[in-house]
Amino acid sequence: GVGKTYIAKKLSNCLLNSFDNERIEMIQFHQSYSYEDFMQGYRPDGQGGFECMNGIFYKLCEKARIDSGNDYVLIIDEINRGNLSKIFGELLMLIEADKRGEDYEVSLTYSPEEKFSVPENLFLIGTMNTADRSIAMVDYALRRRFSFIQLTPQFNNKFREELLRNGFSTEMVQNIIQKINNLNSTIREDINLGEGFQVGHSYFCPDGNTPYNTSWYKRKIKYKVEPLLREYWFDSPEMVQTLLENL
Repeated sequence: GVGKTYIAKKLSNCLLNSFDNERIEMIQFHQSYSYEDFMQGYRPDGQGGFECMNGIFYKLCEKARIDSGNDYVLIIDEINRGNLSKIFGELLMLIEADKRGEDYEVSLTYSPEEKFSVPENLFLIGTMNTADRSIAMVDYALRRRFSFIQLTPQFNNKFREELLRNGFSTEMVQNIIQKINNLNSTIREDINLGEGFQVGHSYFCPDGNTPYNTSWYKRKIKYKVEPLLREYWFDSPEMVQTLLENL
């Protein structure tokens, strides 16, 4: 809840120096996502046979190659939810900044006679939650190919100003900032949790469900924050109850 996807889209606009969404593609990885979906693979052709079809990354690379005067961006949401080595395959080498272009062409798995490279004008942005327990972290091979930026909850002056501008009372804003900061302090200090498990500011951003009063705040706690806390401290309901009372 720290606005990763929102920031990824804004970063894409900055890289392109444009709000042209035609040059931005967004996908989400999951456990069933494969190289065949991402790059190239065989699919039923509707006539009883199979046809080698190109995936979203292949198509975007070709689009960027033809339009070499403009930059393109691929946003991969929840990048650590997929089997990254399986999805990227030979692309692990080609996406490196110094391995772009025709000098580093390789043969593709499903069309070995074809040479392929990743153009220099294509950017990749991935988002991930480090707190997801059910999935593996990004492997080291892929980690070396990305720059990592950690995003943390921002219950700061900008957040305060945004809430006040949207009709929140000063008392309500102070209540949210103080209580969630206290909660996040408890989460950071827990040896089984840590910084990656903190509650983000986006849970309490204006959502159009006015008025922003005590009832609105209680709904956010009940339906957004409470389920998280019960998951974090599933073996300590007393702890959860104390934290909810403090909220």
